[in-house]
Amino acid sequence: MNYTLTRPRPDTPARSSLISEDTEAELSALLERRRKGYSLEGPFYTDPEIFKADMEGIFARYWIFACSIAEIPEPGDYVTFDFGPYALIVLRDDDGGVNVLHNICRHRGARVLTAESGSTGNLVCGYHSWTYAPDGTLVHASTAPGEKLDTSCFGLKKAHSRVVAGLVFVNISAEPPADFDDVIPLIEPYLEPHDISKTKVAYQQTIVEEGNWKLVMENNRECYHCDGHPELACSLFPTWGLQEGMIPPHLEEVWERNVEAKLALEARCDRYGLHHEVLEELDTRIAGFRISRESLDGAGESFSATGRRLSKKLLGSLRDFRLGRCSLHLQPNSWFHFLSDHIVTFTVFPIDVGHTIVRTTWLVADDAVEGVDYDVDELTHVWKQTNLQDKAFVELCQKGAASPFYEQGPYMDSEYQVEAFINWYTQRMREHLA
Repeated sequence: MNYTLTRPRPDTPARSSLISEDTEAELSALLERRRKGYSLEGPFYTDPEIFKADMEGIFARYWIFACSIAEIPEPGDYVTFDFGPYALIVLRDDDGGVNVLHNICRHRGARVLTAESGSTGNLVCGYHSWTYAPDGTLVHASTAPGEKLDTSCFGLKKAHSRVVAGLVFVNISAEPPADFDDVIPLIEPYLEPHDISKTKVAYQQTIVEEGNWKLVMENNRECYHCDGHPELACSLFPTWGLQEGMIPPHLEEVWERNVEAKLALEARCDRYGLHHEVLEELDTRIAGFRISRESLDGAGESFSATGRRLSKKLLGSLRDFRLGRCSLHLQPNSWFHFLSDHIVTFTVFPIDVGHTIVRTTWLVADDAVEGVDYDVDELTHVWKQTNLQDKAFVELCQKGAASPFYEQGPYMDSEYQVEAFINWYTQRMREHLA
């Protein structure tokens, strides 16, 4: 049996549109009448067909955060993840680089790697043992005598990757948007002093929120609800997102404390040559982002009840524990906190229209010893509690959006980043449909 096939470009996986013409027409109408300053209409959160459009128009087109290199520190280490209908493998190669492969066997489509993480040499499909090299090349497929198979035609399909200060981003489109490469040199100077290459995973939490992925992202982009995070409010100023003249009476004292801490942090950053200015282009470029270094309450060191450090080991080239947090937001699926003693990464993977994975990873210095330099329960307590509280908030909103009586509500001034996220989303979807 001879197979004569034209070899596809490895970075251009064959796929058909996920959405029908009727869905395109309905979505176009919804986008056209989008009301500025208000939440989206219900179908954006509840319609399975619009979810498919989101996967095609956002997650299949733009750069998304996958993991950090601390999760794949050695050659052969890998993580797998799904988002909507897509499934990827992120694998560290022998040269220290990163390969991103579609987790779909080229024989009959079985998942090649089924664990969420692990270490491997070659990649062997458990169905019929088709075997692939770490770069996706098909190196073995059993054949009968006289049967011929051109293995060069059946390697695993590849996706694009970028490693930014130790953060791994992936893109499954044929031609990724170029402006992400323009953003990289803007954010790397903020992150590099923390040196992810010299960190290790202290803990990872994966939860499923029963809500649409956009509600998860909207919830993250504001602190209007931060009264609902008592553990977090011990260190994160609940005035985040507010400006002079917007402070409610019960937060005036907190605001004054925040202003003092901000000035002290800026002076300390200037002393050490650390970037702290706010750079914000959340909806004015394709690779929307916001990065800054911001003060913390209490001792100003970490996410704890007192604001004191949670690990005794400083990260990278940092020389002071009291450096607040470097906060990074990236459209469409991630946010990060870089502190002097640890790093917390958050990534969002949509499952279906009403279910979303939120994966949180805590990184500490690679020479930090558990039980000596840090306690895992203390390290993770604040964000574990905050994640569960956010899960409940998102699920309340999902239930509300499904009601026939749901109506769009206005964003408050402090929710300007939610508005920016929705602006970014609607711009990208309009471009996709066009």
